Amino acid sequence: MIRLMSIRFTPRDRHEAHRVATPLELMFDLASVIAIAAAAHGLAHAVEQAHITQGVVAFLCSFFMIWLAWMNYTWFASAYDDNSTGFRVLSMVIMFGALILAAGIGAVFDQQPIWLALLGFIVMRLGMALFWLGAAKGDPERRRTALRYASGICFMQLYWIALVTLMPPTATLYLPMFLLGAAGELAAPAIAERHGVTNWHRHHMIERYGLLNIIVLGECFIAITAMVHLESGAALPDAGHLWLALLSAAIAFSMWGLYFTDDDHLADAKFGQAFLWGYGHFALFAAGAATGAGLTVKLAAADHGAQVDPQTAVMAIALPVAIYVATLWVIRDRICLDGAGRWLLLAVAALIVIIGATAPMAMELITMLLISTALFRRRITRTREGIIS
Repeated sequence: MIRLMSIRFTPRDRHEAHRVATPLELMFDLASVIAIAAAAHGLAHAVEQAHITQGVVAFLCSFFMIWLAWMNYTWFASAYDDNSTGFRVLSMVIMFGALILAAGIGAVFDQQPIWLALLGFIVMRLGMALFWLGAAKGDPERRRTALRYASGICFMQLYWIALVTLMPPTATLYLPMFLLGAAGELAAPAIAERHGVTNWHRHHMIERYGLLNIIVLGECFIAITAMVHLESGAALPDAGHLWLALLSAAIAFSMWGLYFTDDDHLADAKFGQAFLWGYGHFALFAAGAATGAGLTVKLAAADHGAQVDPQTAVMAIALPVAIYVATLWVIRDRICLDGAGRWLLLAVAALIVIIGATAPMAMELITMLLISTALFRRRITRTREGIIS
């Protein structure tokens, strides 16, 4: 048993060479993906049942809780992961909290009190508070920063407990109060870091965010697998389902290609840009997972098993893909590119929405547009590198 008083985490070198994700961090991602999958499944089911607004709100609220816990842990680990027993144990406590949270996400979509999800969230967040108390002991230079983190986390947990205890999810003020709590959670790191920036590692953070992006795009693969699933006694998949699977795979691969270019994410590691990049990924990650949910809805609509019309099913794909592309423009391309190419992704995002809302054969057109954009975006990078060299 680890005594709390003995927990101490010293800062790592932010210029450490060859810093990569650890097996423990990858296991943490695995726990997070279970919760992400639960949220994506809930969104798909809600849209299929024509409960679109309720489903989107529930998805964003549950995904925020998952992402916030993942993000806070990831930035802390980048600065203080010392591979100690204490670090490993607390990491596993937070992972267990993520699994509890995943088990309770169904209540979020049913508009029931989210006691189980709240319990999982509390376990995760209190684990983070202990992490920061250990950092306060092991990093005297940033003791004030660490204590501000710990106190902010604990204060916000009291807020969430009060919200869930005192207000039913169907209350008119529930969503505004949830948004207020989300704003408080996002403000806490910004306030704490202004009193001493922690030693997070830029290349490590780029890798960690890239790995989670792959995980959320994996939600698309789940839908694609369902599309090519063989019916009982069939030797080959249904031709229509197979075509949809090919289009869906091309969309997912293109989204991957647009994210993983040779341009540096987080090229400017200054305080403001780091927070925009770190927080901006919430929209990108949520859009990636929602795209997988949209593909599931499209499959259900093709089978006439959903209560949504085909146009709505197409928009369930077009909107999250457009948000994904537009967010990439906000956090990367508008900063790292010059000239007309700088506006490429923003224009493509607008075109995706227009195509989804108005064009026949929208899936095919969106797929062609994404493939062309991914190839052209890579060409811009190579041309830019040739000019610089």
